[in-house]
Amino acid sequence: MTVRSRIIGCGSYLPSTVLTNEELSRRVDTTDEWIVARTGIRQRHIAAKDEMTSDLAYHAAVQAMAHANVTAADIDMIIVATATPDNTFPATATKVQQRLGVTGFAFDMQAVCSGFIYALTTADMYIRNRQAKTVLVIGAETFSRILDWEDRSTCVLFGDGAGAVIVQAHEGTGTVEDQGILASRLHSDGSKYELLHVDGGPSSTQTVGHLRMEGREVFRHAVTNLASVIREVLDDTGITADQINWLVPHQANQRILDGTARKFGISPDRVVVTVDRHANTSAASIPLALSEAVHDGRIKRGDIVVLEAMGGGFTWGASLVRW
Repeated sequence: MTVRSRIIGCGSYLPSTVLTNEELSRRVDTTDEWIVARTGIRQRHIAAKDEMTSDLAYHAAVQAMAHANVTAADIDMIIVATATPDNTFPATATKVQQRLGVTGFAFDMQAVCSGFIYALTTADMYIRNRQAKTVLVIGAETFSRILDWEDRSTCVLFGDGAGAVIVQAHEGTGTVEDQGILASRLHSDGSKYELLHVDGGPSSTQTVGHLRMEGREVFRHAVTNLASVIREVLDDTGITADQINWLVPHQANQRILDGTARKFGISPDRVVVTVDRHANTSAASIPLALSEAVHDGRIKRGDIVVLEAMGGGFTWGASLVRW
């Protein structure tokens, strides 16, 4: 029998403070119309001053555990995908571990917006190699802490939030009829560092720094890279684009979502979209969108679901899942 990694529970958390485009236009030279036309974003959630990434991650984890009907004693490992950890060290995942009372091991993963795909793929590898049975995977970000709120080209794009999934080992037949993660592909290209980065860090400036982005170049690479990596996981499984029930993309920009879906002939009503309400929550965006679509009943057992993302680094990847 083949060991498959099944997602058995989802959870999410969004800070209570909502910042609309209209409110943002009072702080920077922009308008609601300008933001919506270029990004599809209408609002974003902002963490409170006393809320840290670990707090968001913890609340999402609790919901995912309840949905999956697992306890802390069931969890072997925790991976937190984040580019905005509470501290340089220790890992934010260890703080979540302590609050949950998990006795396994925990670590962070940093691949920016692709972080959740990287973390999910890592969890899958541990499970398939029988090093873990039940894994908590979280994407959590407080990007509001690294934004330059005077730079209208970037501060309008991002928000805070967290999403979590419980991934568990189950026996399968080794065919694409199995439930679980059927294929994943990861990529990176460090030569594109300057196009999307934070201009600070412990070793370079001894400061946190601010996010900097060349938007047009990022957009161009995103559509190309995402289409390519989706094609790879389809080819790996023999599943065709017309068999995809749901595309759950990283929520960066409505235009990127539309462009990627169009390349594969995926109907807009089969794309899970939260960017209008959440903005870009980096590593949290896919699990937030996934949790919403699972809890509202759109995604059902047996559905073919493609998860994909691209982020700073550049990093990009995709996972193909039979729900």
